[in-house]
Amino acid sequence: MPTLAGFLYLAVVLDVFSRRIVGWAMASSLQTDLVIDALNMAVAQRRPGESVIHHSDQGSQYTSLKFGKRCREAGIVLSMGSVGDCFDNAMAASFFASLECELLDRTVFSNHAEARGELFRYIEGWYNRHRRHSSIGHQSPVNFEKAYQEAA
Repeated sequence: MPTLAGFLYLAVVLDVFSRRIVGWAMASSLQTDLVIDALNMAVAQRRPGESVIHHSDQGSQYTSLKFGKRCREAGIVLSMGSVGDCFDNAMAASFFASLECELLDRTVFSNHAEARGELFRYIEGWYNRHRRHSSIGHQSPVNFEKAYQEAA
């Protein structure tokens, strides 16, 4: 994400079932720790059991030994798309397209702190709690999960 103080990078972990962003992290550099921090947040929030798969593109952060080790420690199976396949990680791409249209195209951030605050408000205040998704019955991710839990 561009700011007047330079780029701020965002990594997210998206729950495919509900479209909820369950882990996210921001940093001023695109290092492996960025995606590990997002994964750690997701693990802490969801406490995954068996059959959890983390799907990503083949970016160097996701193919690193450090990220692979962290996934194994958490009991998460890695899945990666094929090189150059733009449809393979479509759900994450859709989130970033929404973020761009609904926030980034409308805002100029002065610095990283300002961008971090707005991204937090977007993810936790808007996207997860209020933004409706056609793929889950025109509900927000939080409401979809709540309805599922109540029906179970």
